[in-house]
Amino acid sequence: MCAAPEPAARTEGDLELAADQAIEACGGDPREAVKALLIAIDFLESVANELRAAISIGYSRGRLGPQRKRKE
Repeated sequence: MCAAPEPAARTEGDLELAADQAIEACGGDPREAVKALLIAIDFLESVANELRAAISIGYSRGRLGPQRKRKE
């Protein structure tokens, strides 16, 4: 199995460009951009939690925190 490629390190210019793009996508309103990003983070956290709940404890070797209780 191939290892996942290392993510490229972000530079200050990349972050500035991403921030400008997020603000532009929200009609130039920085407050609306922050709200949109908070909603996106909340969505991604819920998806990650669903995936953590679905993964086998044997596969993760207990590294993902509290797991579902085993059926008796």
